[in-house]
Amino acid sequence: MNASDYEIRDPRFSALIIGSARLERLSTGYRWAEGPVYVPAAKHLLWSDIPNDRLMRFDETDGSVSVFEKPCGYHNGHTLDAEGRVIACEHGGRRVSRLEHDGRWISLVERHDGRRLNSPNDVVVKSDNTIWFSDPTYGIDSHYEGHAATSEIGHSHVYRFDPKTGALSAVVDDMVRPNGLAFSPDESILYVADTGATHQPDLPATIRAYKVRSDRAGLEAGSTFATCEAGLFDGFRVDRAGNIWTSSADSVRVYAPDGALIGRILIPEIVANLTFGGPKRNRLYITAQTSLYAIYVKAHPPGW
Repeated sequence: MNASDYEIRDPRFSALIIGSARLERLSTGYRWAEGPVYVPAAKHLLWSDIPNDRLMRFDETDGSVSVFEKPCGYHNGHTLDAEGRVIACEHGGRRVSRLEHDGRWISLVERHDGRRLNSPNDVVVKSDNTIWFSDPTYGIDSHYEGHAATSEIGHSHVYRFDPKTGALSAVVDDMVRPNGLAFSPDESILYVADTGATHQPDLPATIRAYKVRSDRAGLEAGSTFATCEAGLFDGFRVDRAGNIWTSSADSVRVYAPDGALIGRILIPEIVANLTFGGPKRNRLYITAQTSLYAIYVKAHPPGW
Protein backbone atom coordinates (compact mmCIF):
# COMPACT_ATOMS: atom_id res chain seq x y z
CA MET A 1 0.00 0.00 0.00
CA ASN A 2 1.39 3.39 -0.96
CA ALA A 3 0.77 6.72 0.71
CA SER A 4 -1.36 7.61 -2.30
CA ASP A 5 -3.79 4.90 -1.25
CA TYR A 6 -4.85 7.15 1.60
CA GLU A 7 -7.37 9.67 0.41
CA ILE A 8 -7.03 12.67 2.69
CA ARG A 9 -10.05 14.96 2.51
CA ASP A 10 -9.47 16.88 5.72
CA PRO A 11 -6.37 17.60 7.83
CA ARG A 12 -8.07 15.81 10.70
CA PHE A 13 -7.54 12.53 8.86
CA SER A 14 -3.80 13.12 8.55
CA ALA A 15 -3.56 13.04 12.32
CA LEU A 16 -5.12 9.55 12.38
CA ILE A 17 -2.91 7.72 9.88
CA ILE A 18 0.72 6.64 9.65
CA GLY A 19 2.06 7.51 6.23
CA SER A 20 4.58 4.68 6.21
CA ALA A 21 2.11 2.04 7.41
CA ARG A 22 1.12 -0.59 4.86
CA LEU A 23 -2.09 -2.49 4.41
CA GLU A 24 -1.41 -6.17 5.12
CA ARG A 25 -3.52 -9.06 3.90
CA LEU A 26 -3.24 -11.50 6.78
CA SER A 27 -5.41 -14.29 5.41
CA THR A 28 -7.73 -15.04 2.51
CA GLY A 29 -10.01 -17.75 1.12
CA TYR A 30 -13.32 -16.89 2.79
CA ARG A 31 -16.80 -16.55 1.32
CA TRP A 32 -17.83 -13.56 3.43
CA ALA A 33 -15.56 -12.42 6.25
CA GLU A 34 -17.41 -10.54 9.00
CA GLY A 35 -17.72 -9.72 12.68
CA PRO A 36 -14.13 -9.23 13.91
CA VAL A 37 -13.53 -9.03 17.66
CA TYR A 38 -10.17 -8.65 19.39
CA VAL A 39 -9.72 -10.70 22.57
CA PRO A 40 -6.85 -9.13 24.56
CA ALA A 41 -6.46 -11.93 27.12
CA ALA A 42 -5.95 -14.48 24.33
CA LYS A 43 -3.91 -12.17 22.07
CA HIS A 44 -6.07 -13.20 19.16
CA LEU A 45 -8.70 -11.94 16.77
CA LEU A 46 -11.87 -13.90 16.06
CA TRP A 47 -14.02 -13.33 12.98
CA SER A 48 -16.82 -15.02 11.07
CA ASP A 49 -16.80 -16.73 7.69
CA ILE A 50 -20.57 -16.76 7.60
CA PRO A 51 -21.46 -18.90 4.54
CA ASN A 52 -18.91 -21.53 5.60
CA ASP A 53 -20.43 -21.58 9.11
CA ARG A 54 -17.12 -21.22 10.86
CA LEU A 55 -15.43 -18.93 13.34
CA MET A 56 -11.82 -18.11 12.46
CA ARG A 57 -8.88 -17.19 14.70
CA PHE A 58 -5.80 -15.06 14.00
CA ASP A 59 -3.04 -15.61 16.57
CA GLU A 60 -1.30 -12.31 17.12
CA THR A 61 1.78 -13.94 18.65
CA ASP A 62 2.83 -15.89 15.55
CA GLY A 63 0.52 -14.79 12.74
CA SER A 64 -1.09 -18.20 12.36
CA VAL A 65 -4.71 -18.63 11.27
CA SER A 66 -6.92 -21.51 12.32
CA VAL A 67 -10.55 -22.55 12.65
CA PHE A 68 -11.76 -21.63 16.13
CA GLU A 69 -15.12 -23.35 15.81
CA LYS A 70 -17.09 -25.13 13.08
CA PRO A 71 -20.04 -25.32 12.87
CA CYS A 72 -20.76 -22.20 14.88
CA GLY A 73 -24.40 -21.35 14.16
CA TYR A 74 -23.52 -18.99 11.32
CA HIS A 75 -22.08 -16.29 13.56
CA ASN A 76 -22.06 -12.72 12.30
CA GLY A 77 -21.12 -9.83 14.63
CA HIS A 78 -19.22 -10.07 17.92
CA THR A 79 -18.18 -7.92 20.84
CA LEU A 80 -16.81 -8.34 24.37
CA ASP A 81 -18.60 -7.76 27.64
CA ALA A 82 -17.08 -6.25 30.78
CA GLU A 83 -15.66 -9.64 31.80
CA GLY A 84 -13.96 -10.16 28.45
CA ARG A 85 -16.44 -12.79 27.31
CA VAL A 86 -17.32 -12.94 23.61
CA ILE A 87 -20.91 -11.97 22.77
CA ALA A 88 -22.07 -13.36 19.42
CA CYS A 89 -24.89 -12.78 16.97
CA GLU A 90 -26.00 -16.10 15.52
CA HIS A 91 -27.83 -16.30 12.21
CA GLY A 92 -28.38 -20.03 12.50
CA GLY A 93 -29.49 -20.10 16.11
CA ARG A 94 -31.41 -16.81 15.65
CA ARG A 95 -30.10 -15.69 18.99
CA VAL A 96 -27.50 -13.68 20.89
CA SER A 97 -25.12 -15.96 22.75
CA ARG A 98 -22.11 -15.70 25.05
CA LEU A 99 -18.89 -17.70 25.32
CA GLU A 100 -18.39 -18.51 28.99
CA HIS A 101 -14.99 -18.68 30.66
CA ASP A 102 -15.27 -22.49 30.75
CA GLY A 103 -15.72 -22.68 26.96
CA ARG A 104 -19.51 -23.19 26.84
CA TRP A 105 -21.74 -21.11 24.58
CA ILE A 106 -24.94 -20.12 26.36
CA SER A 107 -28.00 -18.45 24.89
CA LEU A 108 -28.81 -14.96 26.16
CA VAL A 109 -31.87 -14.04 24.14
CA GLU A 110 -33.82 -15.79 21.37
CA ARG A 111 -37.32 -14.31 21.35
CA HIS A 112 -39.20 -11.04 21.55
CA ASP A 113 -42.78 -11.20 22.81
CA GLY A 114 -42.71 -14.96 22.28
CA ARG A 115 -41.63 -14.78 18.64
CA ARG A 116 -38.25 -15.91 17.38
CA LEU A 117 -35.76 -13.24 16.44
CA ASN A 118 -34.89 -12.89 12.76
CA SER A 119 -31.10 -13.30 12.69
CA PRO A 120 -29.10 -11.04 15.05
CA ASN A 121 -26.41 -9.23 13.08
CA ASP A 122 -24.24 -6.86 15.12
CA VAL A 123 -23.92 -6.16 18.82
CA VAL A 124 -22.44 -3.74 21.34
CA VAL A 125 -22.29 -3.84 25.14
CA LYS A 126 -22.90 -0.59 27.00
CA SER A 127 -21.03 0.34 30.20
CA ASP A 128 -24.11 -0.62 32.25
CA ASN A 129 -23.74 -4.16 30.81
CA THR A 130 -26.88 -3.92 28.69
CA ILE A 131 -26.57 -5.54 25.26
CA TRP A 132 -27.77 -3.68 22.17
CA PHE A 133 -28.09 -5.59 18.90
CA SER A 134 -29.54 -5.33 15.41
CA ASP A 135 -31.87 -7.99 14.00
CA PRO A 136 -32.34 -7.86 10.20
CA THR A 137 -33.36 -10.90 8.15
CA TYR A 138 -30.16 -11.78 6.29
CA GLY A 139 -29.75 -15.10 8.08
CA ILE A 140 -33.26 -16.25 7.18
CA ASP A 141 -33.48 -14.75 3.68
CA SER A 142 -31.81 -17.86 2.20
CA HIS A 143 -29.78 -20.91 3.14
CA TYR A 144 -26.49 -19.16 2.28
CA GLU A 145 -25.89 -17.35 5.60
CA GLY A 146 -28.20 -19.37 7.82
CA HIS A 147 -31.49 -21.21 7.41
CA ALA A 148 -34.24 -19.86 5.16
CA ALA A 149 -37.39 -19.05 7.14
CA THR A 150 -40.24 -16.57 7.38
CA SER A 151 -39.81 -13.76 9.87
CA GLU A 152 -42.02 -14.33 12.89
CA ILE A 153 -41.66 -10.72 14.02
CA GLY A 154 -42.35 -9.25 10.59
CA HIS A 155 -39.97 -6.32 11.09
CA SER A 156 -36.27 -5.63 11.61
CA HIS A 157 -35.40 -3.75 14.79
CA VAL A 158 -32.57 -2.81 17.10
CA TYR A 159 -33.05 -4.20 20.60
CA ARG A 160 -31.81 -3.48 24.10
CA PHE A 161 -31.37 -6.54 26.32
CA ASP A 162 -30.75 -6.34 30.05
CA PRO A 163 -29.09 -9.61 31.18
CA LYS A 164 -29.84 -8.79 34.83
CA THR A 165 -33.61 -8.67 34.39
CA GLY A 166 -34.05 -10.50 31.08
CA ALA A 167 -35.97 -7.50 29.71
CA LEU A 168 -35.84 -7.06 25.93
CA SER A 169 -37.18 -3.97 24.21
CA ALA A 170 -37.13 -2.63 20.64
CA VAL A 171 -35.31 0.71 20.61
CA VAL A 172 -35.09 1.35 16.83
CA ASP A 173 -38.09 0.53 14.68
CA ASP A 174 -37.77 2.98 11.78
CA MET A 175 -35.20 1.13 9.65
CA VAL A 176 -35.60 -1.35 6.81
CA ARG A 177 -32.56 -3.47 7.73
CA PRO A 178 -30.60 -2.17 10.72
CA ASN A 179 -27.08 -3.51 10.65
CA GLY A 180 -23.84 -2.22 12.23
CA LEU A 181 -24.04 -0.21 15.42
CA ALA A 182 -21.77 1.55 17.91
CA PHE A 183 -22.03 4.06 20.74
CA SER A 184 -20.27 7.41 20.82
CA PRO A 185 -17.44 7.50 23.41
CA ASP A 186 -19.69 9.06 26.06
CA GLU A 187 -22.55 6.71 25.11
CA SER A 188 -24.89 9.61 24.50
CA ILE A 189 -25.47 8.58 20.86
CA LEU A 190 -26.11 5.22 19.24
CA TYR A 191 -25.08 5.09 15.60
CA VAL A 192 -26.85 2.51 13.41
CA ALA A 193 -26.34 1.61 9.75
CA ASP A 194 -29.31 0.81 7.53
CA THR A 195 -28.50 -1.66 4.71
CA GLY A 196 -32.11 -1.82 3.57
CA ALA A 197 -31.07 -1.13 -0.04
CA THR A 198 -30.55 -4.90 -0.28
CA HIS A 199 -34.34 -5.19 -0.13
CA GLN A 200 -35.40 -1.72 -1.32
CA PRO A 201 -32.90 -0.67 -4.05
CA ASP A 202 -33.92 2.99 -3.98
CA LEU A 203 -33.22 3.33 -0.25
CA PRO A 204 -30.15 5.47 0.60
CA ALA A 205 -27.32 3.73 2.47
CA THR A 206 -27.06 5.65 5.72
CA ILE A 207 -25.77 5.75 9.24
CA ARG A 208 -28.31 7.31 11.56
CA ALA A 209 -27.61 8.87 14.95
CA TYR A 210 -30.00 8.31 17.87
CA LYS A 211 -29.64 10.23 21.12
CA VAL A 212 -29.89 8.05 24.20
CA ARG A 213 -32.82 9.06 26.39
CA SER A 214 -32.22 10.42 29.86
CA ASP A 215 -33.47 7.15 31.37
CA ARG A 216 -30.68 5.40 29.38
CA ALA A 217 -33.11 2.63 28.42
CA GLY A 218 -34.31 4.01 25.08
CA LEU A 219 -33.54 6.34 22.21
CA GLU A 220 -34.91 9.57 20.83
CA ALA A 221 -35.81 9.97 17.15
CA GLY A 222 -32.85 9.47 14.85
CA SER A 223 -31.29 11.71 12.22
CA THR A 224 -29.07 10.95 9.24
CA PHE A 225 -25.39 11.16 10.18
CA ALA A 226 -23.82 10.08 6.86
CA THR A 227 -24.81 8.67 3.46
CA CYS A 228 -22.65 6.29 1.45
CA GLU A 229 -22.32 6.65 -2.32
CA ALA A 230 -20.20 3.50 -2.70
CA GLY A 231 -22.12 0.41 -1.70
CA LEU A 232 -23.40 0.14 1.86
CA PHE A 233 -22.32 0.99 5.35
CA ASP A 234 -22.17 -2.39 7.07
CA GLY A 235 -20.12 -2.58 10.25
CA PHE A 236 -18.15 0.19 11.95
CA ARG A 237 -16.35 1.25 15.10
CA VAL A 238 -15.90 4.57 16.91
CA ASP A 239 -12.52 5.73 18.17
CA ARG A 240 -11.92 7.54 21.46
CA ALA A 241 -12.12 10.93 19.72
CA GLY A 242 -15.57 10.12 18.37
CA ASN A 243 -14.54 9.47 14.75
CA ILE A 244 -16.45 6.72 12.96
CA TRP A 245 -14.38 4.17 11.01
CA THR A 246 -16.81 2.41 8.71
CA SER A 247 -17.03 -0.14 5.93
CA SER A 248 -18.07 0.64 2.36
CA ALA A 249 -17.75 -0.97 -1.07
CA ASP A 250 -14.28 0.43 -1.79
CA SER A 251 -12.64 1.59 1.41
CA VAL A 252 -12.62 2.16 5.12
CA ARG A 253 -14.23 5.59 5.44
CA VAL A 254 -13.58 7.85 8.40
CA TYR A 255 -16.14 10.42 9.50
CA ALA A 256 -15.52 13.10 12.10
CA PRO A 257 -18.10 13.54 14.88
CA ASP A 258 -19.63 16.42 12.91
CA GLY A 259 -20.46 14.03 10.05
CA ALA A 260 -17.74 15.18 7.64
CA LEU A 261 -15.99 12.49 5.58
CA ILE A 262 -12.37 13.28 6.41
CA GLY A 263 -10.59 10.45 4.63
CA ARG A 264 -10.46 6.92 3.30
CA ILE A 265 -8.19 3.89 3.41
CA LEU A 266 -8.59 2.14 0.07
CA ILE A 267 -9.19 -1.61 0.28
CA PRO A 268 -9.15 -3.93 -2.77
CA GLU A 269 -12.34 -5.75 -1.69
CA ILE A 270 -15.77 -4.87 -0.34
CA VAL A 271 -15.34 -4.01 3.32
CA ALA A 272 -17.72 -5.74 5.73
CA ASN A 273 -16.50 -4.73 9.18
CA LEU A 274 -13.52 -3.71 11.28
CA THR A 275 -12.23 -3.39 14.82
CA PHE A 276 -9.29 -2.01 16.79
CA GLY A 277 -6.85 -4.54 18.22
CA GLY A 278 -3.27 -5.27 19.11
CA PRO A 279 -1.47 -4.64 22.41
CA LYS A 280 -1.90 -0.87 22.00
CA ARG A 281 -5.30 -1.15 20.26
CA ASN A 282 -3.87 0.79 17.31
CA ARG A 283 -4.05 -1.98 14.74
CA LEU A 284 -7.16 -1.76 12.59
CA TYR A 285 -8.34 -5.25 11.66
CA ILE A 286 -10.56 -5.26 8.56
CA THR A 287 -12.79 -8.07 7.30
CA ALA A 288 -13.37 -7.56 3.58
CA GLN A 289 -15.28 -10.07 1.50
CA THR A 290 -12.77 -12.95 1.11
CA SER A 291 -9.91 -11.69 3.28
CA LEU A 292 -8.67 -10.37 6.60
CA TYR A 293 -6.57 -7.19 6.40
CA ALA A 294 -4.81 -5.02 8.99
CA ILE A 295 -3.14 -1.64 9.14
CA TYR A 296 -1.63 0.38 11.96
CA VAL A 297 -3.23 3.76 12.66
CA LYS A 298 -2.95 6.60 15.17
CA ALA A 299 -6.33 5.95 16.74
CA HIS A 300 -7.61 3.88 19.63
CA PRO A 301 -11.02 2.68 20.84
CA PRO A 302 -12.88 4.47 23.66
CA GLY A 303 -11.50 3.66 27.08
CA TRP A 304 -7.98 2.94 25.88
